[in-house]
Amino acid sequence: MGMVTEIVFLVEEDPEGGHVASAIGAAIVTQAETIEELREAVYEAVHCHFDEDDPDRPRRIRLRFVREEVIAA
Repeated sequence: MGMVTEIVFLVEEDPEGGHVASAIGAAIVTQAETIEELREAVYEAVHCHFDEDDPDRPRRIRLRFVREEVIAA
């Protein structure tokens, strides 16, 4: 069995609405209004970025959701 490779995306809320996903270690950024649409957009972006026979093409996509809060001091 070959090594499972994965690509990780940081997902943040867009201040103007929806969500933005940025890949760590690859020049891939995509956005969508809903989380479900974002999952589809990320999947499509990864498949467009890497050729089908590219040995570096990830076999797993991981989404990390980042949430920021500002607390007045």
